[in-house]
Amino acid sequence: MNAHANIGRFPERQTFVSHLECSLTGKVYAADTIHGLSEAGRPLLVRYDLDAAGKVFDRAALRDRPRDLWRYRELLPVRRADNIISLGEQETPIIALPTTGRRIGVAELMVKDEGRLPTGSFKARGLVMALSMAKELGIRQVAMPTNGNAGAAAAAYASRAGIEAIIFCPDDTPEINVREIAAQGARVYRVNGLIDECGALVAAGAKANGWFDLSTLKEPYRIEGKKTMGLELAEQFDWCLPDAIFYPTGGGTGLIGMWKAFDELEQLGFIGPERPKMFAVQADGCAPIVKAFDAGERHAERWEGAHTIASGIRVPKAVGDFLILDAVRASGGRAVAVSDDAIIAAVDRVGREEGLLLCPEGGATVAAAEAALRAGDVQPHDRILLFNCATGLKYPMPDRSGRIDLQGAIDYASL
Repeated sequence: MNAHANIGRFPERQTFVSHLECSLTGKVYAADTIHGLSEAGRPLLVRYDLDAAGKVFDRAALRDRPRDLWRYRELLPVRRADNIISLGEQETPIIALPTTGRRIGVAELMVKDEGRLPTGSFKARGLVMALSMAKELGIRQVAMPTNGNAGAAAAAYASRAGIEAIIFCPDDTPEINVREIAAQGARVYRVNGLIDECGALVAAGAKANGWFDLSTLKEPYRIEGKKTMGLELAEQFDWCLPDAIFYPTGGGTGLIGMWKAFDELEQLGFIGPERPKMFAVQADGCAPIVKAFDAGERHAERWEGAHTIASGIRVPKAVGDFLILDAVRASGGRAVAVSDDAIIAAVDRVGREEGLLLCPEGGATVAAAEAALRAGDVQPHDRILLFNCATGLKYPMPDRSGRIDLQGAIDYASL
């Protein structure tokens, strides 16, 4: 079967992109042109002609489309279907956590399990869009820093697109991530530094070698891919959004993207003005967004000495810090930090209670929801949605197996 069979059902031009816009100053930039950051050094946001889109795209239009990311083509930036480099970005399930919910005192606790996506993480959403647009714009070589899963997704989609990828990761990036990046065709380098220091190498290499910098929010299109989380969950909740969303926040692309998605859906008339409380979840050992939120600041200072077992949220400095903080504050939510001990305990308990293996970052959202309930930031009757951003199978697990010696007598009563 043709891998693009479903995508090919769409017209050749189905997007309604009108222009790009600086997220800080509002300055307009032309679409269909290669861009990095704006002149102000801030992320560019893709804007659409939603009036025109609304004439052909409504809830009924979704009814017979495949249940994948590309069902929202009118609100995505790729103009030509033959530039889409899909690996099968299917809709991810929302799974109830009834036992965990009862234990912490929440009636409706759910998790959107993004580990079902290609390359095993939600990074597939952003990188399939960024690399599809790179292909459309004629980019032949990309580079980026990663804490693991983003690099794996970038490697896979770059290979699919015939684009060369160079990836830099901190020394302590999970080993499986480093190896899968290489296995999927990228050149990967371990660096004795943090992800922002890897990003500095990318920036220097981009100047020296002409690489296109694919770093988080330093190009416009990863937000558009991550935005599909918001489009998708709105549809899954029958266009009535949950009361609270807990999102593991490093660079924050997904939180920013979901907030953008809700705004576009409201303009199209799919949803009303109600919004979930957005909780940006970080770790105690790397919590620049939490520190800025608590201090009432719009920008976050770099976090020195960043450390946490949840490597995906170990981002000392986010270029889109103000966009994260704006969304959290506008929603009535909070930025919350949890300890590594709480993360480990949450991953362990959810695995045993629910049969669902969370990644550490997903475990952080469970711990944060429990803390928010204790603090009164959410209520027991709220519908609470957590994000598990990657399959737990990518991470080390403790060995709790017993052992049987076939050379001796077996005490079956003790088994």
